Amino acid sequence: QVQLVESGGGLVQAGGSLRLSCAASGRTFSSYAMGWFRQAPGKEREFVAAIDWSGRITYYADSVKGRFTITRDNAKNLVYLQMNSLKPEDTADYYCAATHRRVITTGPLDYEDWGQGTQVTVSS
Repeated sequence: QVQLVESGGGLVQAGGSLRLSCAASGRTFSSYAMGWFRQAPGKEREFVAAIDWSGRITYYADSVKGRFTITRDNAKNLVYLQMNSLKPEDTADYYCAATHRRVITTGPLDYEDWGQGTQVTVSS
């Protein structure tokens, strides 16, 4: 099992930037892929970005491609989500998740461990 704690959320104006962090503990961090998901009020949880165990392969939802960047630091057990050019429609609770797979997967059911979430609000 992996324990995940997100941080870095907050209120930002449209066009601004935020960097979310996710600290992992428990299972060997470098052995599994990681993902970020988000859930807006009244909507289902949706995939945002994922990174494989090595950090060399990433994948993004079309809605964030070119604006968000996912990275990881296996030495520090951290995964990041750099969010630039934020839009009001990016407003949501953002969740970090860990899968037992080493390769990227986008389905939330493939992720076994989840953080508590961090809130991101983008004002227009």
